[in-house]
Amino acid sequence: MAVSLDLLKTFLAVHRAGSVTGAAEVLGLSQPTVTTHLKSLERLLGRPLFVRQARGVRPTSAGDELARRIGESIDSLQGLMDDELDAPAVATVHLGGPADFLCTKVVPALAPRLSKGLQVRTTFGMPDDLLDLLLDRSLDLVVSSTRPRRAGLNVTPCYDELFALVAAPQWSVGKPATTPEPLRGIPLVAYAESAPIIRRYWRSVFNTRLTRTADLVLPDLRGILTAVRAGAGATVLPTYLCGDSLASGELILLADPELPPLNTLYLATRADSGPRSAAVLVRDRLLRVL
Repeated sequence: MAVSLDLLKTFLAVHRAGSVTGAAEVLGLSQPTVTTHLKSLERLLGRPLFVRQARGVRPTSAGDELARRIGESIDSLQGLMDDELDAPAVATVHLGGPADFLCTKVVPALAPRLSKGLQVRTTFGMPDDLLDLLLDRSLDLVVSSTRPRRAGLNVTPCYDELFALVAAPQWSVGKPATTPEPLRGIPLVAYAESAPIIRRYWRSVFNTRLTRTADLVLPDLRGILTAVRAGAGATVLPTYLCGDSLASGELILLADPELPPLNTLYLATRADSGPRSAAVLVRDRLLRVL
């Protein structure tokens, strides 16, 4: 029994897209062609691979098993073919991630490559939105603040953010706080109304829930840094962003835990990105530098 590579590629695209329509768009094929490929593969294998639903398709257990067995091999082969046939003379990488980290850490790491043919286009956003764009090929590389757990991606840890509770010197509480009590009179500056970064710090360091609301909400960590340096109150920031201000004395630590909270950032590329593709080369440089 001979199964062509085209049939397997079509099957894998449908499995990942969850629909014939989505796979047809990714592959640049008509929907009838995709359907014909699926029927041919099912006939050759002698078992159904999908259950057709009102909206999209659901893989059978045989479909899931086939995707697991062939996915990595098909992706590697496709990546090698892309490298050999489609490598651009000037590489453009569409990169997504959190605005503060891209501006503060990623762009400086890539700056030396801009004079050597690399072009970069950036998109700021939240992890789920950026990963959607990565999978539909609008982005080539994503820095994610949560570990991506989607099919069709290669994911590598790249950076551990350490977090610090900081404020301008006027808000000093005398000695590092071990409970939230000394901080009650200090306004809080947060990234979002729910203050997720501060809440996590309270749980991790003080072993208690944050019961206050933020006094200032500013959805940009760089803006929060500016506000806190100006005396707006206290906040929790990654040390890569506030380290210089701490060293200069513009900011002080309000707590000094033995094990400060950390969050791991990840680099995600599509699994079919070849080993010499621009996205993978940029990823590897960031891993070296960061």
